[in-house]
Amino acid sequence: MLRDDLRALWSEPRPSGAPVRVRRDWMLLAAALVGAVLEGTLREDVVWRPVAVVFTLWLCVLPLWRRTRPLAVVALAFGAMALLQIASLVAEPPEPVGLYTGVVVLVLVYALPRWGSGREIVLGSALILAAFTLSALADPTAAVDQFVGFAFLLLPALIGATVRFRATARERRLDRARSREREQLARELHDTVAHHVSAMVIRAQAGRVQAAGDPVAAVEALLGVEEEGARTLEEMRAMVAALRDGGGAAELTPLSGISDLERLMRVPVGRLRIDLGLDGELDALPPAVDAAVYRIVQESVTNARRHAVDATEIVVRVTGEPHGVRVTVRDDGARTARGRDGYGLAGLRERAALLGGRLQAGPGADRGWSVEAELPRGRADRSAHPSSRR
Repeated sequence: MLRDDLRALWSEPRPSGAPVRVRRDWMLLAAALVGAVLEGTLREDVVWRPVAVVFTLWLCVLPLWRRTRPLAVVALAFGAMALLQIASLVAEPPEPVGLYTGVVVLVLVYALPRWGSGREIVLGSALILAAFTLSALADPTAAVDQFVGFAFLLLPALIGATVRFRATARERRLDRARSREREQLARELHDTVAHHVSAMVIRAQAGRVQAAGDPVAAVEALLGVEEEGARTLEEMRAMVAALRDGGGAAELTPLSGISDLERLMRVPVGRLRIDLGLDGELDALPPAVDAAVYRIVQESVTNARRHAVDATEIVVRVTGEPHGVRVTVRDDGARTARGRDGYGLAGLRERAALLGGRLQAGPGADRGWSVEAELPRGRADRSAHPSSRR
């Protein structure tokens, strides 16, 4: 069991989405450089002053690459620290060499388990342990103080590992939410395609029966089969896009769509009043888009009911436009920090992207929360939405 865990740790990849540099990196660099210069200039008890200042400046610069090169910066920092400790063992200065600003090295200790791969974590931890051992040999302090120092060095690594675990767990929950949405969309598309194929079979049978006595009716039946076939191919393309992760047998269940929104709005939601508005051409939508509009409104209203503080009204607008459908759901609750989007919204974004559209959610202009979605009527409009490309 332990061997398997170690093998899994060794093969663990780096987390995705690591930023190269952000504003706080430059703020940290500026603060550390100023601190090192002031300390090196004003402190009177600094041993080997030029060496201590240069060494600390070196440590201040390395955090700029802590996310993209976590093992390399740890090796450079603690390797330099080990060389300095070896020199201290040989020369035996009266005081430890270095500046207090060198505590910036703890940022590298945090970054190693947060952004490194499993192999980098193992190798980097070994380097840190070796450097600390040399430091303990060069600094004749009590064992209790050495233990406290090691715990102080270990704390940032534990924090980094905890943050990484929480981020990874959240990403996995988001992936499950997207997978559930793809599965539900695939089932809906399965129902639609099954309906079209059944209609094609019936029309083909009617055309075969009428072919001998009424050729005109047979031609009309063939045109109907052609129309149903083109529609079926369109829905099949959507289903192939949705079934990227595979799927099992789908159950034939009625699809909920825009026509069911009024029934959905009649469900009691406490003191909240729901204002539903349907405008434009909404009768000839593809079944997948029709069902997606229903799901977006359903999830948004549910979120408003659960999270809108002091809200009195939810405004729902569904507008049919020449090339697509626009959905807007807003509440008038207090502007509270709702945190990051929930997994339901992540699933809806996945559904909108699969259909070639987009969905945005965030605080309203004045109060409350707003969800806005745009869905094209056909997948031919997919290129108009770069956010739908994965």
